[in-house]
Amino acid sequence: MKKIFIAFLLIAFTSVISAQTTVLNPNPFPKTITVSGSAEMEVIPDEIYVNITLREYQKRGEDKKEIETIKTNFLESCKAAGIPDSLISIYSYTGYNNYYFFKRRKKDPDMQSSITYQVKFKDSKTMDALVEKLDDEATQNFIIVNTSHSKITEFRKQLKIKAVQAAKEKGMYLTDAVGEKLGEAITIREPNENLVNGFQGKVPGVYSNTNLSSSFAKAGTFEERVQEIDFRKLKLRFEVDVVFALK
Repeated sequence: MKKIFIAFLLIAFTSVISAQTTVLNPNPFPKTITVSGSAEMEVIPDEIYVNITLREYQKRGEDKKEIETIKTNFLESCKAAGIPDSLISIYSYTGYNNYYFFKRRKKDPDMQSSITYQVKFKDSKTMDALVEKLDDEATQNFIIVNTSHSKITEFRKQLKIKAVQAAKEKGMYLTDAVGEKLGEAITIREPNENLVNGFQGKVPGVYSNTNLSSSFAKAGTFEERVQEIDFRKLKLRFEVDVVFALK
C-alpha cells in the first residue's frame, strides 16, 4: 500500500511540473502559415551522351572488315572530329576475349563481333562532324541515351533560393489579405531532387539502320535533327514548402 501511495505522489508531482511548464513556456508560434514556392528554368544541354554500336561486316567479293580495324578507324574519326579520348568509353562488347564466342565462331565463321562506345558531346556540331566520318556499313546504332548540363549543380542552388524567395513573397500577400503580418520562417522543406524534371533524362534519338546516311535522309538532314535536339530545352524545376509564423 505504501509503494502504491508513493507511486501516486510521483505521478501527481510529474503532472504538476508538466502543467507548470506548459504555462511558463507556451507555444512560441500559435499562428502559422504554410506556403509553397517554385522556380524553374529551361536550358540547352551541353552534355549529350551517345551510344554508337559498330559491327564487323563483309561486302560481296571483299574480305571481312575485322573489328580491330573498325575500332581503329572509329577512334581516328573521333580524333579528326575534335573528340578527346577522355570523352570516349566502351559501353559494351561481344567477341573480345570471349572463349565461348570464339568457340561458336569456329563453327560459324560468319559470326560478327561488335562493340558499343559511349561518346560525350558538348554540342550538335561535334556530333555532325563525327557522323560525317563514320563508316555507314560498320555503324549499326547511333543512340542519344542521356542529356545533362555541366552547370547543373549551380542551377539547382539558384532555383532552390528562388523557390524559397517565391514562397516568402506568396506568404506576404496572403497574410496581408487577412490583415496579418508574415513573421520568421519556422521550417523549410527542401525538394526531393530525384523528382526534378528534365535533366539527366533520356532524349529520343535512335538510329539503327545499317546505312546511317539513309536513315538521316528519311528524317531530314542530320544537322536538322541535332538542331531539333538543341532547341528541345531541358526543364529544371524545384518546389519548396515553407512554414512562417504570423505576427
